[in-house]
Amino acid sequence: MLAPFPLDEDQLALRRKQLDAAPLPDGVVVDFKPTRAAPANYVSHHDYVLADLSLFESGLQAQTDGYDAVCIDTVSDSGVNALRSMLDIPVIGPGRSQYVIAAMLGRRFGIVTMWRQWFPLYEKILAEIGLADRCAGIRSIDVIPDNRTLMAGKDHALPLLLEAARALVDTDGADVICLGSTTMHEAHAFLQENLGVPVINPGPLSYFIAEALADLGLSQSTAAYPRPQVPKPDMIHAMLEAAAAAETADGNNDEGAQ
Repeated sequence: MLAPFPLDEDQLALRRKQLDAAPLPDGVVVDFKPTRAAPANYVSHHDYVLADLSLFESGLQAQTDGYDAVCIDTVSDSGVNALRSMLDIPVIGPGRSQYVIAAMLGRRFGIVTMWRQWFPLYEKILAEIGLADRCAGIRSIDVIPDNRTLMAGKDHALPLLLEAARALVDTDGADVICLGSTTMHEAHAFLQENLGVPVINPGPLSYFIAEALADLGLSQSTAAYPRPQVPKPDMIHAMLEAAAAAETADGNNDEGAQ
C-alpha cells in the first residue's frame, strides 16, 4: 500500500487502521510504504504530475521485492497507470475501484468529501473510466484535511459529512455513497450506520480487489498499459532521491492533502 506522502511511523499507523474495517484472510499481509517526496496538496495539475511521479517511483520495486499486488492509498489513483506499464502484478487504484463497485451496487452514486478543491480529481478518474454519467453528484463540507493526522480532532466533521451524504441521496438521487478520500476511513462506520444506502470505504475495498486478482492470476492488460520501449527506472529513482534531499534541506513539512 503506497501512502502518497513522506510520513513517519505514527502517521502511517493512522492509515493502517483501515485494515481494521474488514480483516483480510489469514496469510494476507499489507505493508504501508510512504513516498520519498510529494506535492504539498492535490489541488492543481502541478500537484498531479508530482503525485504521479512520487507514487510511481515508490512502487517501481514492488514486484522485485516479492509483493503480489500494489494498492495506492489515495482515490486520485496517482501513479496507477504508470505502474501498470512497468509491473506484471496487479496495480489497484481505490478511486476507480469504488466507482466500478458503486455502479454494480446501485444505479447512481454520489461522492462525499472534505474539500471542494478535490473535485477535479474525481472528475478526472470518472472520465477516464467512463462512469461520469453514473455519478449523481459530489458534495463537500469544506473542512481542510490533514494528510498526516487524517480526521483526528475533526469529530465535528462527522455530522457535516452525514448531512452532505443525505443531500446526495435525497436531493441528487444517489443510491450509493463513495468516500472522497482514503483518509476519511474513520468516518465510514458512522455514515454507514446513519444512511440507508451502501457507503463504500475505498481503501479496504482496494485490498480485497488486489487479493482476489492475485489469487485468480489476473492483472492489468499490457495491451492497455504497454511497456516503455526504453524504461528509465534509474532516472526516476534519482529524481526522487534529489527531491527528498531538497525537501530535507528546506525543512519542508507540508500539511493538508489527500
